[in-house]
Amino acid sequence: AGISATVDGVEVRVGRDAWLGGPDSADGLLSVAAESADAGETVVWASLDGRRSGIIALSDTVRPDAREAVAGLRALDIRPRLVTGDAARPATAIGQALGFSPDEIHAEVRPEGKLELVSRFQDDGHRVAMVGDGLNDGAALARADLGIAMSTGTDVAMEASDMTLVDGRIGSVVDAIRLARRTLGTIRGNLFWAFAYNVAAIPLAALGLLNPMIAAAAMACSSLFVVGNSLRLRRFTPSAR
Repeated sequence: AGISATVDGVEVRVGRDAWLGGPDSADGLLSVAAESADAGETVVWASLDGRRSGIIALSDTVRPDAREAVAGLRALDIRPRLVTGDAARPATAIGQALGFSPDEIHAEVRPEGKLELVSRFQDDGHRVAMVGDGLNDGAALARADLGIAMSTGTDVAMEASDMTLVDGRIGSVVDAIRLARRTLGTIRGNLFWAFAYNVAAIPLAALGLLNPMIAAAAMACSSLFVVGNSLRLRRFTPSAR
């Protein structure tokens, strides 16, 4: 909500509008606050001894690859959502710039709210991945089926997550999912062909219907296939940096 302190006998509060109480301020501050909110900035109020005395307008810088990352997730049949503790107007401005629809933007969400949102999606039968870099994301990262932290974020986020993107690019989330899916497909292919070679050759050799040397060669071929198929992952190409 904010922070308070006593400085030289004066109570100083800096924080959310609702936490500071009623709109005890000059019309000039109210109009500036409204203009900042309309511009997509987060407004933080400051008060001295209970009287509002100023505002701090903060604006988020959208990561250069953020919009492409959102589009990339949709292409993978994943529905992304924007979950933030920022006020509704700045969150909506940022969300629309990234291509989110209004029902995919969740604003003014406190840390416990992020945790509840992840739990609700899971209760509805969804598998949930959470990407975060802040202290407020820790609980939701730990609760999600897959927690992804950014190396440029806090230690708490990295400790609570399952994986950390070391290059700090949001677009790496798409690359990680693509590589994971390709790896899983390779594992399934390896299992199928390894069993197919051996299941076909060994029983035939045991029944005397196949030369044991051919059965042994088939087993060697299965090993070579598994290694060669796995090495194809080296050709994986991440998105442009």
